[in-house]
Amino acid sequence: MTQVAVGDTVRIHYTGTLKDGSAFDSSAGREPLQFTVGEKKIIPHLEDAIVGMAVGDTATVEIAAENAHGPRRDDAIQTVERTLMPEGADLEVGGQLQATGQNGQVFVLTIVETADDTVTLDANHPLAGEDLTFEVELVEILAPAE
Repeated sequence: MTQVAVGDTVRIHYTGTLKDGSAFDSSAGREPLQFTVGEKKIIPHLEDAIVGMAVGDTATVEIAAENAHGPRRDDAIQTVERTLMPEGADLEVGGQLQATGQNGQVFVLTIVETADDTVTLDANHPLAGEDLTFEVELVEILAPAE
């Protein structure tokens, strides 16, 4: 039976939950998630858990916050002048904006507070500080490594 190796392109079904059991993401009702093992397109510890699985295998993968999206950082929350916001942007609390860092990386900012002249933005990933659990099923190995 073929097992997943680094370099294989695979398809998985998954459900991600928090400590309280609430689901934050799932492929249920959608196409399986497809990725190439080793390209680091998904959380590395989840990717590592796929290696060695065979089609039809299931696994429960627990990932500590520091190995998922990292700890919440207070320094990632900043208050900026409203005049610096993009013209016409919807600045509702809970809304999100995209920004580009100095290295060209795109990241999401969540609006956490607004005032007449300022907007407070949180650059933490929404799951930062959270331990994650994934229920995973390997659906298919598309391109076995050579």
